[in-house]
Amino acid sequence: MKYIISIDQSTSATKALLFDEQCKLLTRASVAHRQYYPKAGWVEHDAEEIYGNTIKAIGQLLEGRDLDPEKYTLAITNQRETVVAWDKQTGKPVYHALVWQDTRGAELCRSWRKVEGMEQLVEQRSGLKVDPNFCASKICWILDNVEGARAKAEAGELLVGTIDCWLVWKLTSGRTFATDYTNASRTMLFNIYQLAWDADLLKATGIPLAALPEPRPCDARYGETTVEGLFKVPIEIAGVLGDSHGALIGQMCFDAGTGKVTYGTGSSVMLNIGKEPHKAPEGLVTSIGFSILGKTYYAYEGNIYSTGATLMWMADQMKLIESPAETEAIANSVDSNGGVYLVPAFSGLGAPWWQDQVKAAIVGMTFNTTRAHIVRAAVESIAYQVTDLVKAMTGTTGITISELSADGGPTGNRFLMQFQADLLDADIVCTDVEDASALGAVVVNGFARRVWTRPDEVSRLKNIVKRITPAPTEVTSEVYSAWRRAVEHLIK
Repeated sequence: MKYIISIDQSTSATKALLFDEQCKLLTRASVAHRQYYPKAGWVEHDAEEIYGNTIKAIGQLLEGRDLDPEKYTLAITNQRETVVAWDKQTGKPVYHALVWQDTRGAELCRSWRKVEGMEQLVEQRSGLKVDPNFCASKICWILDNVEGARAKAEAGELLVGTIDCWLVWKLTSGRTFATDYTNASRTMLFNIYQLAWDADLLKATGIPLAALPEPRPCDARYGETTVEGLFKVPIEIAGVLGDSHGALIGQMCFDAGTGKVTYGTGSSVMLNIGKEPHKAPEGLVTSIGFSILGKTYYAYEGNIYSTGATLMWMADQMKLIESPAETEAIANSVDSNGGVYLVPAFSGLGAPWWQDQVKAAIVGMTFNTTRAHIVRAAVESIAYQVTDLVKAMTGTTGITISELSADGGPTGNRFLMQFQADLLDADIVCTDVEDASALGAVVVNGFARRVWTRPDEVSRLKNIVKRITPAPTEVTSEVYSAWRRAVEHLIK
């Protein structure tokens, strides 16, 4: 039996979690990294800081433990759509990582939408929309704005990848330049049918194949690492996938029709649709859900840009709260939202609206509006946006969701969870593992090493610790209708 070090590299921090092969969380460590906002709509990370924090987090995780390399293996899950470009020879990034929230590619995406057939090509091959949230426009920005970047990329001297790819390359000292199918499927460049980079999409965007990593299944083996000398003998890296996909597996959503919502900085609602990549309903995208044991499963997905980030904005920028932990009590301190609705379009609106130019707004305020009403409106905005996506998934597909698996820190907010269940009129199910993405990485690591050879062998380990049942009233539908009116007013 081995211990699995699961790296969960998120938007705000790098977490290292230690699991056993019964999927039990033993201990964890977390190291935050700095956020850079050089211009409106620009969001950056220091990729070298993130790698250094990864090493630091693993060191903290294993402090005082037996470091026999025979006992350990490593898996990775990561913030998706964040792009890193680095020099192959020096190993140094040529620019800060462009974060998934970054919208500097909006103008380029608008120009692509004007090209006849471009939107159809992107949707038909990649399952996605032409949108700056995805990697392609970010990659182009680096190639066109960093001196010499495009020439180096075309010569194979500049490497471009998502955060998982960067970490694997660094951990293996440059021996492995690879990504997994789930991260690749969020670039706008990957053919989700052929499971390969699409030549026509690369030509249309002007991105050279020589700069891109080798795509592999989630449960592939990705090389070996000493974790910068922490281990005297290298340990194996096995299992890589994007965080939302990790949560889908971590919630054991192996069957078609099962779904999950991840509450994080942003939020992802994902529904397993099985082994056929059907066209997504309007406003959603089709992604690779996960690829395990020689089979690829697809998913409908909608991404919300600002959920937990909205609460952090209220704490860090507006000083309305000390921390998100306060929001439950504050929201409960008033009997309604007082007609106040916060539309958190800080980086535009994602699914199902896809409006990258819309700005955040608070509507419905009067002289009677208090701090508590605004805080409650912010918390409610998370549930409204998730409901928008679930309704989009079920409205035209005939799919019924009787329960939704939930993970992420905000699942501890009882006000939010009850409001979410009421809006959906469906049960919200939470397991004993808050970090479902990290658990998903553990599961694919186990598949890679054949600890389990069938999904049902691991799904029996799911332990539901909380089930929130809905109790909607007439007011529930009224406030949701008012939310929709607030959003529609902004996007006109």
